[in-house]
Amino acid sequence: MQLPLQITGRDLSLSAEEEELIREQADQLNDFYRSIMACRVLVTIPNRYPAGPPVSYTVRVDLTLKGGELAVTRQPKQSLQEAVQDAFAAARRQLQDYARRQRSDVKSARKPERGTVTKLFSYEGYGFLDPGDGQEIYFHRNSVLNEAFDRLEVGSKVRFTLGSGAEGPQASTVSLLARRQPRTRRQPTT
Repeated sequence: MQLPLQITGRDLSLSAEEEELIREQADQLNDFYRSIMACRVLVTIPNRYPAGPPVSYTVRVDLTLKGGELAVTRQPKQSLQEAVQDAFAAARRQLQDYARRQRSDVKSARKPERGTVTKLFSYEGYGFLDPGDGQEIYFHRNSVLNEAFDRLEVGSKVRFTLGSGAEGPQASTVSLLARRQPRTRRQPTT
């Protein structure tokens, strides 16, 4: 963290052990995600017996990050330790989601490629295709859509999605492209 940790207790004073518990959790959070600029922790007592010990604790964690802020408030817990651990666990989950968004870890649909069947082993239920660059890509009967495996021939044009298999590149969702009939010119009738 670039700024020192701020710990505040509202309507209570925190002991050195309680502050140390919060510092340990904040250090773990900082180790987990290094781009935390500042961390503020507020501990409150929403319920208390009149002139007695606290009934529950609420912990709020505010994080200032490069490019944004996160705030975590959890439901009241009976012990301060439980409230602190719950709030920092929620902050860790929110930081994971924030980091994914920052890295753009979003699945994107792959664009189907086109290729030509180069080898076909009908009885074994697999074959190979060439995407046009001389590379051989394996495909299995189960990856061919619309039960078109039996209609495939060497030289058939297909569309496929490239993936990775145990032994190298592998095609999935292979679809047979419709064959175009050659056009014949009509002779004008007189």
